[in-house]
Amino acid sequence: MANKQLHTPDGVRDIYGAECTRKLIVQDKMLKIFHLFGYQDIETPTFEFFDIFNESKGSVKAKEMFKFFDRDNHTLVLRPDVTPAIARCAAKYFLDEAMPIRLCYMERTFINHSSYQGRLKEVSQTGSELIGDDSPEGDAEILVMTIEALKAAGLTEFQIELGEVDFFKGLLEEAGMDGEMEEALKELIENKNFSGVEELVTAQSISEELKQVFLKLPELFGSLEQIQAAKDLTNNQRAHRAIERLLEVHRILQCYGVEDYVSYDLGMISQYQYYTGIIFKAYTYGTGDYIVNGGRYDGLLKQFGKDAPAVGFGISVDDLLLALNRQNIETEVSMAHTIILYEPESRDQAIALAGHFRHYNEAVELQTKIPDRSVDSYGEYAIHRNLKNLLYLDNTGNKVTAINLLLGTTDELPLSEYLQETGGNP
Repeated sequence: MANKQLHTPDGVRDIYGAECTRKLIVQDKMLKIFHLFGYQDIETPTFEFFDIFNESKGSVKAKEMFKFFDRDNHTLVLRPDVTPAIARCAAKYFLDEAMPIRLCYMERTFINHSSYQGRLKEVSQTGSELIGDDSPEGDAEILVMTIEALKAAGLTEFQIELGEVDFFKGLLEEAGMDGEMEEALKELIENKNFSGVEELVTAQSISEELKQVFLKLPELFGSLEQIQAAKDLTNNQRAHRAIERLLEVHRILQCYGVEDYVSYDLGMISQYQYYTGIIFKAYTYGTGDYIVNGGRYDGLLKQFGKDAPAVGFGISVDDLLLALNRQNIETEVSMAHTIILYEPESRDQAIALAGHFRHYNEAVELQTKIPDRSVDSYGEYAIHRNLKNLLYLDNTGNKVTAINLLLGTTDELPLSEYLQETGGNP
């Protein structure tokens, strides 16, 4: 029983040491990008009322939420999706704001996936939301921030797939499919199941032209030229407007000089039903899934009482770190490299020595020596902790024994002379 208490539940894990520090550094680099674009930080509660995220909002399915009750018998959930939470905040605190609102965040989401999927159930996510701007310039800004954030994190090889849900919705509207048939078709297209799409569409009572468009949907991805060619497949005006929107966003991305990071996919479908315009995902090698998910959600805030357009994205920090690791991309981590070991009689000098190095932003560990433990045993401990140097102050406090743990060399110097020679570097 005692041993069981050391384990975490399925889908969550501990992070510590250099890995944890690396995660914080990567998160900070991405947040700095958002701040450079004028976005301000926001933090929402870890748990909220169930209705904030229910399926009518187009968020996560109820069976995938962690639900519990408060003492007043209200149904609460751990936050499964950041976007509805920020939409609630925007409606509450910026109800009468007519100008754009730029918000960014670092949050955790909790989704109760089936265990066989092998995905984490608690995920760190960072992202941004642009509220009150329905322009293609707003779409492009969000895409550019995604690209710059991934580059700041260290990724060099990644691709954003950009789609427009109105293309698919325009076709569905014309076909008049019921909800069940629509969901089945979405799943087939998302999985690029060509034969499944053909079987379902062929059985529908719709025009031959419309059938052909649905059949070609899984193929409508890649270059901008392929997306432009899709206009010739249909006369549906809603679908045409979706393509025109993508073309305009592309022109703006060219102004930023980032168009090569973006490809297009008119067959892209999202699990989040609140998306109304552009949708996108970012991929890189080393992970089995996308690392960024985003899009426009112009109708979501209205459900909370504020009728305003919005567009945003979320980056899965855990998947990003996995990709960085598998691609052997190093993140510079500043950890303590030195331990100062001192006899109890040398405490004052040891504290002063540690303060000296910390003044120069050099991290050091400070450790009192236990009488029955040898200096060598502390050296072994330091090596195990990936430290490089051990500085030993004897009981006089006037002499420093500097041990380079990597090279196995030892120098002895008076404390004053040691400080002069080393400056702020042990």
